[in-house]
Amino acid sequence: MGSLSSPVLLLLFIGSAGVIWYAGVKLSDTTDVLAERLHLGSALGGLIMLAIATNLPELAITVSAALADQLDVAVGNILGGIAVQTVVLAVLDAAGVRPRAPLTRLAASLQLVLEGALVVVVLAVVVMGTQLSPDLHAARLAPASVAIAVLWVIGLLLLDRAGRGLPWREGGDAPDSQPEPRGHSRGKKEKAATDKGVGTGRAALVFGGAALATLVAGVVIERSGEEFFARQGLSGVLFGATVLAVATALPEISTGLTSTRLGDYQLAVSDIFGGNAFLPVLFLVAALISGKPVLPAAHDTDIYLTALGIILTVVYMTGLIFRPRRQYARMGVDSITAVVIYVIGIAGLATIAT
Repeated sequence: MGSLSSPVLLLLFIGSAGVIWYAGVKLSDTTDVLAERLHLGSALGGLIMLAIATNLPELAITVSAALADQLDVAVGNILGGIAVQTVVLAVLDAAGVRPRAPLTRLAASLQLVLEGALVVVVLAVVVMGTQLSPDLHAARLAPASVAIAVLWVIGLLLLDRAGRGLPWREGGDAPDSQPEPRGHSRGKKEKAATDKGVGTGRAALVFGGAALATLVAGVVIERSGEEFFARQGLSGVLFGATVLAVATALPEISTGLTSTRLGDYQLAVSDIFGGNAFLPVLFLVAALISGKPVLPAAHDTDIYLTALGIILTVVYMTGLIFRPRRQYARMGVDSITAVVIYVIGIAGLATIAT
C-alpha cells in the first residue's frame, strides 16, 4: 500500500466501505432468512450467526494482524470497535425509530439488559487479561482468551433461557414497548424472500458471497486507510478508534436500520450488544493463529477504550431500565449522554495517543 498514491488509497478506502455497507445489508437479510428456514432460534440465529456476519471486517483484520504477528494491531482493532458500535445505537435512535420515541423506551426488556451485562462481564475479563504475564499459556491457549470464550457461551445459554420467558410480568418486556414480538422482522424477511422465489440454496450462496466480499474489503479498508490517514497526520491509535472503527461498524448500522424500520427495536439493540460481546472472542482466534497470548500486548489506549465501551454499555442498560420519554435532537437522553461521553472519551484518547 505504501507505493500507492494518496488519491488511490482514498478511493480504495471509500470503495471498500461501500462494499462493506452493501454486503452488510445482504448478510443481514440472508442471515434472517436462513435462521428462519433452518429453525436456528433467536439466540443462535441472532446472537451468533449475525454477530459473526456483521463482525467479519474485524475478523479479517484480526486474522491478518495475527498472521503478521502484529498482536497490538489485533487488540486495537477488536477493542476500538466496541465503543463505536455502541454509539451506533444513537444513530439508530435518531434515524430509525418510528413512531418518534426513544429507542430504549420501545425496545425495553430484561433480556436486553442481560445482554448488556454480558458485554460488561466480557470486557471486564479483557481488562484482567491485559495484566497477565505473556508467558502464561499452554497449547497456544491463554487463560484470559479461553475464559472470554467460555463466558460468552455460558452467557448465550442464559440468554437462550431468558428468550423462552422470564419469571417477570409480561415475560420481562416492558409495557407499551414494541407491539410485535422480538424477531418478527426475520419472519417478514423470510416471507418476502419466499414470495420472490429465493430458495435456501440461493440465500446461502448470497450469504457466502457477501461474507467473502466483507472479509476482503475488511483487509483492504484497514491497509489503505491506515496508510492514507497516516499521511494526513492521524496516529494509528486514533485512526483505529475513530475512522476504521466507524468503517467496520457499517454492517451494524445497515442491519440496525433495517430492523428499526421494520419496528423490531429489540432485535436492533440485541444485534449491537451481541456483536460487542462476540468481538473479544476473536482474541482466542488471534491466540491460536499467533501461538501466544494476545491481551498482554494491549496498550494503555486499548485498556482506555475497553473502559469507554463498558461505560457506554451501562448508559444504554440504564436507558432500557428507566425508559426515557422525552427526545432532544430526535434522540433519547441516554443516546445524547452516550454521544457526549464518546466525544469526551475520544478527546481523552488523543491526549494518551500523543
